[in-house]
Amino acid sequence: MARPEFTCSVKVQHLPEQSGDGAHAFAYTVTITNTGDITAQLVARQWLITDAHGHLEEVRGLAVVGHQPVLKPGESFEYTSWTRLATPTGSMRGTYFCITEDAHWFEAPVPEFPLARAHDLH
Repeated sequence: MARPEFTCSVKVQHLPEQSGDGAHAFAYTVTITNTGDITAQLVARQWLITDAHGHLEEVRGLAVVGHQPVLKPGESFEYTSWTRLATPTGSMRGTYFCITEDAHWFEAPVPEFPLARAHDLH
């Protein structure tokens, strides 16, 4: 039986030029790799963004940066987006909602990752 699976990794960068007026901006680059054995498409996403005060923001929508990539086994898709927080640190976690070429839905989790300037992590 075919096994759908997307694996996700994230790199974060603080954006000082986009930060100010009490907001802290971070870029995140996500690499999504089809580690399963069936072609599938990323259709939608959900992000849960938490600041240092515990304020939670949910972001849901179709596609990622305007794309709904179809990935064959072993293929990857990478994109960069950004978010702003009211605190200098926080975290994000998410889920990609995907569908196989034979119309079976599955979810690809994005494990929680920190949003912080490099010197705030130590």
